[in-house]
Amino acid sequence: MKVPSIITLLILSLSLTTCGQNKSRSATTTSQQPTKKETTMDYQKSPTKKVKQAIEALQSGDKSWYTFFTDDPEMTDDGNTVDFKRFFEKALGVEKFLTIDKVENDGKNIYGNFRAGQWGTFKVFFKFRLNTNGKFDRLDIGQAH
Repeated sequence: MKVPSIITLLILSLSLTTCGQNKSRSATTTSQQPTKKETTMDYQKSPTKKVKQAIEALQSGDKSWYTFFTDDPEMTDDGNTVDFKRFFEKALGVEKFLTIDKVENDGKNIYGNFRAGQWGTFKVFFKFRLNTNGKFDRLDIGQAH
């Protein structure tokens, strides 16, 4: 009579282990889904229409990003001069804001959390300079402190 009891106990144990694994897999899948904060952006913090449109193009990786700028805009990254087009050839469609936390300078300075590809996620600033023809002729970006 002990043999059937041991077999029953073994089957019951395996059943419980299997149930536990399914819950574990479900929890892992749920935690990998992007949060609402990562997938939506509050553009209302940016009152400048042109900056809002440019940031939307950056967020979606849209090449219309370039149309908001002069042909050869000045650009700095953490105070170092960089080539605008070469920089965004690598960054556009890969790097993006996760949040916009603060806006200054009549909506032309944007601060927030930024996913910078291989460099990770950190707080940054984007400072746009608008020329008299309505295009950005300078962009300063860098890590915000």
